[in-house]
Amino acid sequence: MKKVVLVTGASGYLGGRLCHALLNQGYFVKAFVRKTSDLSSLPPPTDGGSLQLVYGDVTDYPSLLEAFSGCHIVFHAAALVEPWIPDPSKFPSVNVGGLRNVLKAYKETNSVEKIVYTSSFFALGPTDGHIGDETQVHPAKFFCTEYEKSKAIADKIALEAATEGVPIVPVYPGVIYGPGKVTTGNVVSLLLVERFNGRLPGYLGAEKGFSFSHVDDVVQGHIAAMNKGRVGERYLLTGENASFKDVFDLAAIITNTGKPRFRIPLLLVEAYGWLSVLFSRITGKLPLISPPTVYVLRHQWAYTCEKAKLELDYNPRSLKEGLTEVLPWLKSLGLIKYY
Repeated sequence: MKKVVLVTGASGYLGGRLCHALLNQGYFVKAFVRKTSDLSSLPPPTDGGSLQLVYGDVTDYPSLLEAFSGCHIVFHAAALVEPWIPDPSKFPSVNVGGLRNVLKAYKETNSVEKIVYTSSFFALGPTDGHIGDETQVHPAKFFCTEYEKSKAIADKIALEAATEGVPIVPVYPGVIYGPGKVTTGNVVSLLLVERFNGRLPGYLGAEKGFSFSHVDDVVQGHIAAMNKGRVGERYLLTGENASFKDVFDLAAIITNTGKPRFRIPLLLVEAYGWLSVLFSRITGKLPLISPPTVYVLRHQWAYTCEKAKLELDYNPRSLKEGLTEVLPWLKSLGLIKYY
C-alpha cells in the first residue's frame, strides 16, 4: 500500500519541490494549501492520481486535524519566511502556533508514524567566530528578526515534544537557493536578479559567512530524515559556507561578466532598508531589504552538516555547482541577461 504523506506549506518554495520528489518516489501526497495560495509550483492534481489538494491553514486547527486523517508521514514545512512584515504578530501565530497545532493533531490521529519538521538555521542562532553544529542552542539574548525569534521558540517546542514521545525529527536548512519560486524563501535568486539588472551595483554588507543549501539537496535531506532520521535528533541540512561576496564573484565567473567593484556599507544598506519599509507601508508590497536583513548581515551563520552526511547520507553540492545550474535557469526565465 502506498504511504500517505501530508506536506504543510506545499505551495511554498521548498514545499512544492518536496511534493514533486515524494510523488516521483511513489508516495500518495496530500498537499495542505490555503485557498489563496499560488499553486504554480505544484503539479496539477488528477482524478485518482497521487496528489490531493487539501485546503486549510496551520493556524486553523480543525482544517489541519482533518488533513491528518489517514496520513502516515507529516512534513511540516509551512512557515512565514520574511525578514520583515508590517504585522509581526503573524510570526508567532504561524511559526509557533502552527507547530503546536501539528503536535496537537498528531496526538488526536492514530495513523501518523513520523513528523519531519522544517526548522531553520536561524533557530540555532548566529555562529560569530566559529562553525556551528547540532549541539548549538540559541542564546536568545537578541534576535535579528521576528522570524528568527519565532523559529527559536518553535525549536524548543519540537524538542520538548520529542522527549514526550512524539516521533518528530527537526531538520535545519541553511540559506536555500535553486530553481523554483523566486520568493523571499529563495533570496539568493532575488539578489542575483537585482545584481544582474544593475539595481545592486556593489557587494552586499560585511564579509560574513552563510551556509548555502541547494533546494533539491534539502528536499533529499527531508526524505532521508523520514527514512533514517532518529526521533528527537537535530539534523543540519546546510551546505557550503560562503559569503554573498563569494556568490557574486562566482556568478561573475560562471557568466563571464564583471565583478562588483565596491562594497556597499551596511549603514547605507540600513538607511535604504528604512526607506523601503516606509515605501512598503504605503504600497503594501514587501521590501527586498529591510533593517532586520541588515542585522542578519552583521553576523556569521556558518554550520557543519557532517552529522546529516553521516546519518542521512546527505550529500550537498558545492555553491559553484549550484550556481552553474541557477544562473542559466534565471536567464531562461528572462529575469537576468548575460551573453
